[in-house]
Amino acid sequence: MPVPKSEFDRLPPCDFYTPAELLEADQMYTVYEIARLLQGLEPEAELEAETEDILLDWAIPWIMTNADDLVVAEPRSDEEPGYYGLKEE
Repeated sequence: MPVPKSEFDRLPPCDFYTPAELLEADQMYTVYEIARLLQGLEPEAELEAETEDILLDWAIPWIMTNADDLVVAEPRSDEEPGYYGLKEE
């Protein structure tokens, strides 16, 4: 249910990183690593499964929104996720 804005002390702008600000040009990242980076964490940070699920809710739309600036690599094995990286100019 919606709540009034007046219930919040602070309402900063909803500003997300651009792919170039978030990702290293010579690296490829899993969606899990991107989720961590979007929260200011290290890509290999240990998280509880429930926390990781919440972070994925932010990362998946970010990837879709920024798809024009990204490249994707197929998993190297069936046990591995796909990878995303910056598209070269």
